Amino acid sequence: MPTDSETGYDPTLGNKFIFVTGGVMSGLGKGITAASTGRLLKNAGFDVTAVKIDPYLNVDAGTMNPYQHGEVYVLKDGGEVDLDLGNYERFLDEDMTFDHNVTTGKTYKHVIEKERAGDYLGKTVQIIPHVTDDIKRRVREAAEGTDVCIVEVGGTVGDIEGMPYLEALRQFAHEEDEEDFLLTHVTLVPYSKNGEQKTKPTQHSVKELRSIGLQPDVLVGRCSERLDPETKKKIALFCDVPTDAVFSNPDVEDIYHVPLVVEEEGLDAYVMDRLNLDAKALPEAKRENTWRELVTREREGKVDVALVGKYDLEDAYMSVNESLKHAGLAKGVDVNVVWVDSDEMVNDDTDGTHRERLESADGIVVPGGFGSRGTEGKIHAIQYAREHDVPFLGLCLGFQMAVVEVARDVLGYEDAHSAEMDPETTNPVIDILPEQYEVSDMGGTMRLGAHQTDITPGTLAEEVYDASACTERHRHRYEVNPEYFEDFAETPLVFSGRAGNRMEILEYEDHPYFLGTQFHPEFRSRPGRASPPFVGLLEAVMDRAGVEGADNGVDGEEVTA
Repeated sequence: MPTDSETGYDPTLGNKFIFVTGGVMSGLGKGITAASTGRLLKNAGFDVTAVKIDPYLNVDAGTMNPYQHGEVYVLKDGGEVDLDLGNYERFLDEDMTFDHNVTTGKTYKHVIEKERAGDYLGKTVQIIPHVTDDIKRRVREAAEGTDVCIVEVGGTVGDIEGMPYLEALRQFAHEEDEEDFLLTHVTLVPYSKNGEQKTKPTQHSVKELRSIGLQPDVLVGRCSERLDPETKKKIALFCDVPTDAVFSNPDVEDIYHVPLVVEEEGLDAYVMDRLNLDAKALPEAKRENTWRELVTREREGKVDVALVGKYDLEDAYMSVNESLKHAGLAKGVDVNVVWVDSDEMVNDDTDGTHRERLESADGIVVPGGFGSRGTEGKIHAIQYAREHDVPFLGLCLGFQMAVVEVARDVLGYEDAHSAEMDPETTNPVIDILPEQYEVSDMGGTMRLGAHQTDITPGTLAEEVYDASACTERHRHRYEVNPEYFEDFAETPLVFSGRAGNRMEILEYEDHPYFLGTQFHPEFRSRPGRASPPFVGLLEAVMDRAGVEGADNGVDGEEVTA
């Protein structure tokens, strides 16, 4: 293996690399396939990490509309990244960093900065080798200190944006020993009208991959049902892979069951054998089985929780949905998330559908967001929860709108609002603090990442966290305006969590469960370590609905995956 002087590549590092590409169409489930593979390898005793490659020109996901790209996931170091990083953290129970997300914007920006500084010593700076070398460097640095690094290449084979990454991948395969590199390709296997599984999309996708010098080692067919044996044989024949290297990834009710399905298919065993990992793996009898026990845990009864937002796209609130599911796993109950469109509820809800959904729910969650659209509906939902003793959890913007609602209805400041939504309000109870006055760039300039919050003794927040402080991830620019602290002290609204002069947690006295967090607890929730505010919400919801749930003998926030 050659040493790459440009990247500082050291062939003695000894990492194993699994690259995951996709074909035919986007959104097939490459990320879940990658995360599931990592989960199984971790169960076998290996230290696993993951990298997500995003071919877009944005430096990060922070300025993207959720309609375009789903939620913006925030890492502990403040990195604003693709939602697949959230799946990696939840499946692997590992904290990622901004270095685990590679984007075209980040890569090109670094290469151009080096060129401007004269680091290339007069060379003509080109895609090959300078950009591809930088891509390889980033992947190898993210993999340091681990046994296996799984790298998901975003987009679809054939996309013009992804070509530099596939070329870097081709070089990567050339530089690594055969037993240290594995390429998994995920494709669509649709059904024809007569019920036949069609392999032609997979054949064409692999042909595209091979045309740029890449031969897949493993093929994973995304399909509604498991692949038939004859379908696997046909794919193997036309795509030049062993039949036992073709695997099914069928539709499942819960994404956390995917590792169980592909394990039954033998994917982990094949990968370990192909990468010569099987000799170092834990014996099957000693492998970690907590994941299977966790995701198949018995659940009894069902509760309805209204999610009040403005983005009618499930991926826009992925971490909130998953956190409710984690709380359900912890308490042994199914959580049915009911969508309530906050904009339609106050504007176009002529038949009362969204108000009816809100009022029939056992609990209410108002998540984060940006922009003024839909905020009046969120304020209405918060007022309804406060006045009707419905368990409520407000996250980031939901926290801020709870402050606005109390200012309007309890303090009587009728035009109270956030200065973000209404710059002309005479009562900006939510405003920018002085340190943000001079900020002009939008990307990466908010309060981001993990910060500590001090919790007031004797409060609901202390009961929820069972601690005097918590560390959670943030993504916001506006804060509770300090000029109104004394006014709110005269109301039942209590700020029970603070970070200096920043209000971080609020609650409302004499209410079953009314909690708001300026931070985003959903980003630290895991299937086996449910977020405390979500567990607290669900306990209150279950009490209100008269649902006991299954007795699994655990407290969700204390379980480790």
